[in-house]
Formats: sequence, structure tokens, C-alpha cells
Amino acid sequence: MSVETILVFGEGDESGPSGLTLELLAAARELAANVEVFVAGDGAAMAAELGSHGASKVYSTGPLDGKLMGVHAAATLQSHLESNSVDAIFFGQTPDGRDTAARLAVRLDEPVVTNNVGASVEDGVLVVEEPVFGGTQNVFTAFRNDGPALALFRPKSFEAEATGAGAAEVVAVQSVDPGASGSATVTGRHIEERSGPQLDDAEVVVSGGRGLGQPEAYEMVDELAELLGAASGASRAIVDAGWVPYAKQVGQTGKVVKPNVYVACGISGATQHLVGMKGSKNIIAINKDPEAPIFGVADLGIVGDVHKVIPALIEALKSR
Repeated sequence: MSVETILVFGEGDESGPSGLTLELLAAARELAANVEVFVAGDGAAMAAELGSHGASKVYSTGPLDGKLMGVHAAATLQSHLESNSVDAIFFGQTPDGRDTAARLAVRLDEPVVTNNVGASVEDGVLVVEEPVFGGTQNVFTAFRNDGPALALFRPKSFEAEATGAGAAEVVAVQSVDPGASGSATVTGRHIEERSGPQLDDAEVVVSGGRGLGQPEAYEMVDELAELLGAASGASRAIVDAGWVPYAKQVGQTGKVVKPNVYVACGISGATQHLVGMKGSKNIIAINKDPEAPIFGVADLGIVGDVHKVIPALIEALKSR
């Protein structure tokens, strides 16, 4: 098998393609001569930006009008592959990406490898890299099946970079009836109210952990983040404890972040958390335990009580 064409499962909204979609395009460009995008939705609205990131074509179903995306996307992709040669399909590790990839894998009777952070081509074969055991080891999987390689990638695994090319060609595709499962409809959507920088894309992130001691202490993290123009995050421990919503969780089972500055407040540094933030350019750790694992990845470590250090930082910032 040689990798000539990679199809990226594109996601986004009225503002444009998602950051993860653009990251996947960057990865695909390094591996294949031709990169295309499939959008279960209005791909025409994304064509200019997708083209500037290397896509030659955008296959678009048009608006799904309340239909469940994964069900219809998988059926339409299966039909698309019957008349179009594709060596691999890259999906983002998102709810819709996982749903579509799983359904497509069943329809094609082909394997799917999830949770990847890297990809390469070796002797004409696509190889993907997946962290296991909490990120302490990496497994490399080569696709030797006859059908297209189906792979899902975690956010922040690649750097999105525009090529300067023009808009991609938009090709309309007819949405295929998926059968009985197609009767499911989306009756409503809940959009979480958020303000300030978003955790996924923030240049500075301030996260709190169990070392804060009590839920009320997380207010210090929010205040420090606001003063720094940062997003606030959290370790799994305090999310599981109900102190903050899951949307703030950083880690293997939460969000992966790569800010310029990551401030870990009262976070011990369990492997599960390190997987989600160790790619940060500058890591500052505040913990009263000098043996805390977080200091092993920190660029600057402050051994001290967060209840003293954070208020001092807040006071210093306010006095500037």
C-alpha cells in the first residue's frame, strides 16, 4: 500500500473549520500527495480556509437539518468510497469523529485505531502512534488491511499551518439514507456559556488541583486566570469531586492543551494529567510537596502553599 490520497473528516461551524480539522490537514499534507476533506454539513462555507491549509477538494453533503451526523456521515462516506480512491481517512478524536469512524469501520469491516498522536509512512504503509498506560509508553500500529486506514487523532498532536493556497474545489455529494438508524433526530442543543479565552486554544492556562483543599479555593484559580488573560483548567481529581465542570478538565480523559504558559496550582502531576499538558512551552508548578511529580516537567517550580502563593501573585498583578 502507498499513501496517495488522505481524506480528512472535517468539522466546524458557521465561523469556519475547527482547529483540530486544520491540524489534521497539516499532518495529512506531510504524508500524501493529495489531501481532501469530507464535510457532513456546509462544506462550501469552509472551502477557502480548508484550501489555504492544503485541501484540494471539499466534499460536502450540505446542511443535515437536524439529522444525527455520525449516522448519515458514515453511510455517505461508505458510498463515497465506492467510487473514489482513498488510502486513509483521518478523524479528530471528537464525539462526532468517534461516532462516524466507528460506524464507518463496521460498514466497511475495516479496523480503526483511536487516540493517536502521530503518523508516518514507512515502506508505503501508514503507521500511527498511540500513547498507552497513561502516556508512559507509545504503541506504533501499521495498517496492512486492504481497505482505507481509519485513524483518529487527539487535539494538539500537530501544528496547523496555512500553505497560502486558494480555496478548495467544492463537490456536492448526496447524503445516503442510512436505514432505520437515520430516523434519529437532534431535537435540541445546549451551548455552554463561556467567557474569556477557551481552554483548547488559550495562550496561558491556569489549572487547579486537589491541593487547593476545598471547592471555594478554586475561585483563586479563576481570579488569577482572569488577571493573566488566561483560561482556567483543572485536574481530573477535582472534576470527579464535582468542584468544577468536566469542560475544564485537562488530561488524558479531558482536554489536551499546549499553551505558551501553563500554571499548575496544587496539582501533584499524575501521569493522566501530564499527558494533557506536558507539551506546554513553559510550565510553572506550585505545590507544597517538593517531591511532587509535577516538578519533573516544570520549567519553574515553586515549593509552597497555594493558599499563600496564589494570593501573593494576585496582589502583585493587581498592583502593577
